[in-house]
Amino acid sequence: MKPYQGTPKVTRSWIARAFTAIEDIVYVGLGLLLGATAIVLLVSGIVSFCESLVAGTFPGTAISLLDRILLILLIVELLYTVQVSFREHALLPEPFLLVGLIAAIRRVLVLTAEFGHVPELTEQMFRSFFLELAVLTGLILTVTISLVLVRRRNPEPAERA
Repeated sequence: MKPYQGTPKVTRSWIARAFTAIEDIVYVGLGLLLGATAIVLLVSGIVSFCESLVAGTFPGTAISLLDRILLILLIVELLYTVQVSFREHALLPEPFLLVGLIAAIRRVLVLTAEFGHVPELTEQMFRSFFLELAVLTGLILTVTISLVLVRRRNPEPAERA
């Protein structure tokens, strides 16, 4: 019986190119979905903002609008992450850390805004609020320290095209 000699270099090269093409197709599809989602949310947000201004209900809908704006920002950063991954054909930590930081900050802002509008505050709600706020604060500090360490290791962040 002949010992296994592995796949020939030509076959390996062809398979690697096929995987790269599939990866590119997936990144383009993700980019299109994220871009379309951001645009739809932006247009919807503009319409909601105008409607609430005309109806005079903007103060009541401001938290929802803030949440939507921060979600759009998060999606745009995800789109940038997909673009960097597509361009570099590598997963770089910095864009993912930025997305995590934005997501945590978004949650803190929405959480504190909602907390200020709760009519009846129970002790359990108060404890849950501060526990979540403490966890998010720890997460934000950890991600920020990670970003600083990543930037020290690689002082030139990925350029935006």
